[in-house]
Amino acid sequence: MSKLPELIKNHQVEIQSSWLKHMDSQVRRADLVSDSEMQEQTRELLAAIAEGARSGDLDNVEGEGWDRARELMQSFSVSRAQQGLNPTETATFVLSLKRPLFDIVRRELVKTPEALFEEIWTITRLLDRLALLTAEAFLATREKMITQQQQEMMELSTPVVKLWEGILALPVIGTLDSARTQVVMESLLATIVQTNSRFAIIDITGVPTVDTLVAQHLLKTITAARLMGAECIISGVRPQIAQTIVHLGIDLSQVITKAKLSDAFALALQRSGKTMTRISSAAPGSSKSTGKTSPREE
Repeated sequence: MSKLPELIKNHQVEIQSSWLKHMDSQVRRADLVSDSEMQEQTRELLAAIAEGARSGDLDNVEGEGWDRARELMQSFSVSRAQQGLNPTETATFVLSLKRPLFDIVRRELVKTPEALFEEIWTITRLLDRLALLTAEAFLATREKMITQQQQEMMELSTPVVKLWEGILALPVIGTLDSARTQVVMESLLATIVQTNSRFAIIDITGVPTVDTLVAQHLLKTITAARLMGAECIISGVRPQIAQTIVHLGIDLSQVITKAKLSDAFALALQRSGKTMTRISSAAPGSSKSTGKTSPREE
């Protein structure tokens, strides 16, 4: 049986003090983790390790006796990931407990070298496993944060703009993949429902290339919008994109396309029963006008 639970119980205050004292400044990160928070974390984790060690299963930190320790490390890893620490700093927080424990073990078992070696080896394996669990929890949290940020960036990069009553515009910048197409489709359909719009202009001026996959994604979005009662117009079709579409044999015959967003907007205005008229701001009696135009209902 390991003497670790007994050693922690008899020297808990000393071990915790030594742990904090010898902890590297990079691990403590006083700019991100306060001293009081660090003291509370070391106290709780030390008690949880002693509880797990008392279960007698020091080779399986996944056992029931280590539930509290795993829960704490998960919580610490999440908070450190959110605070901006890296995996090394998070894992080293646990590994830095080795020296205080080694000092106590060496002092208590100095007369029994074989027992001393076995205890040090047990502590080493235990803390290494706990550090790995901490790093895994940290990386899982970081991946979740990155995924959430990517989702938010996709939503921000595909804004649906209301150009006029009943007319929406969706400027697409960058390459369309399956995940982004889903975001584009959901955002467009939700806005169509909210605004009860009849026309949606999908502007691909910012799309670098259009291949078969991108065209399929566009067609899926257009089909979904039509099912919601909105007619789609694709604008921003540059000469090179047009040549690529023809070369690939992509059938866009059922889709209205325009070279410029302004042309697509004018067409949408016309189909919604509006015409462009010139507004004159000249003085009374003058034949000059500003050249400005404004849509009006027919």
